[in-house]
Amino acid sequence: MDLFQFGIAPWEFIVRAIGIDVVLLLALRIFGKRELGQFTLYDLILILLVANAVQPAMTGPDSSLGGGFIIIGVLVGFNWLLGKLDRYRLFHRLLVPDPRILIRDGHYVDRALQAEGVDRQEADMAIREHGIDDVTDVRLGVLEPDGTISIVPRGTATLRTRRVVRYVHHA
Repeated sequence: MDLFQFGIAPWEFIVRAIGIDVVLLLALRIFGKRELGQFTLYDLILILLVANAVQPAMTGPDSSLGGGFIIIGVLVGFNWLLGKLDRYRLFHRLLVPDPRILIRDGHYVDRALQAEGVDRQEADMAIREHGIDDVTDVRLGVLEPDGTISIVPRGTATLRTRRVVRYVHHA
């Protein structure tokens, strides 16, 4: 029975899986901020094609059940480790992009819109979702690290506190 007969050394599965995971993580970090619900049809196709393309890179010539178990364990374990490392400010800053101001005092920040790949129609949609009719009624529009656009309307009182939040951990 070849279910557990490895085609490559077990340590190669570990190196291959972590290598592919790191490259995909970096690519997604560079790709930008977009929520899962904001994925376009093109994004879905890209994910499916990437998944299909990297599978042979992780398994090599191996098609054993044991090799699949090793890869699953490595990917889950590596993901757990990244979650633990994300608690440290330096590591968090490497993986999570900073918020970006897209609208300031009723005007679009075109350079930021272009750099983040957000068009005015998307920003206008976020403005409407916050119950505001026009960009001139927006004091601040921010593209958050999770891909959402936060809107602060004009005339909203600013609450100042003494507390400085240096790092917020997402549970």
